[in-house]
Amino acid sequence: MARQITGEGKTIGLVPTMGSLHEGHLSLIRRAAQKADVVIVSIFVNPTQFAPGEDFSSYPRNEKNDIEKIRLSGGDIVFIPKAIDIYPDDYQTYVTVEELTRTLEGTSRPTHFRGVTTVVTKLYNICRPDVVVFGMKDFQQAVVLRQMTTDLGYPIKFIIAPTVREPEGFAMSSRNAFFDNEQRSDALCLYYALRSARDMVKAGITSPEKIEKEMRAVIKATCSTAGIDYIAFNEFSTLRPVKKIAKGTICSLAVIIHGVRLIDNMKLM
Repeated sequence: MARQITGEGKTIGLVPTMGSLHEGHLSLIRRAAQKADVVIVSIFVNPTQFAPGEDFSSYPRNEKNDIEKIRLSGGDIVFIPKAIDIYPDDYQTYVTVEELTRTLEGTSRPTHFRGVTTVVTKLYNICRPDVVVFGMKDFQQAVVLRQMTTDLGYPIKFIIAPTVREPEGFAMSSRNAFFDNEQRSDALCLYYALRSARDMVKAGITSPEKIEKEMRAVIKATCSTAGIDYIAFNEFSTLRPVKKIAKGTICSLAVIIHGVRLIDNMKLM
């Protein structure tokens, strides 16, 4: 089908997802529709990016609702492969980005990005996009995939779109479906911590150590049972840790709230 579309002189936009779509995903679809003639949205809960003991089996799935949301948001084709279609029997080939995957999420989830880069490479080969759109919420993933796209010579325009948040600041995520109202209030600790970091930088504080200390205090004050996986300060494109907050610094964090691991980030300057 991709060959037929390109043969007609039309451009293809691709938005890869794992389904359970929310407004953040839909904003990516709308962005793709502005940049391409035909928008393909994939729905695939990719088993290779989950480690043993993670939430692959319980990850929220709702394909029927997702398809309707895609239609209303400007998506033209929904691609829902089965695992056997992507990973046939005796599958042995993986794509790996080296340096960018050895920090942040890569430290906590060492097999995660190999699964992400492999499945996206396969989606590229199947869907033949001219444009792809990923979200800033998973900013390390976006940086890794942008590097992969460049390194492998794909002639694809790579767009990183802003994080979409709830009115109270809560970053939209499919895993938010696991929370009741009280737990959602506790999960706001990530946003409160990031907002505190941004305010400290605006006040002239540029020490990552001082900012992290305050962020940890904010998280624990909001949710005493929160488990902090990491708080990090990195240069956006290289993901190198910074010793002093400067222009382009991204603060990111991973926190476990009531058994659910959430990530978020914010540009500090």
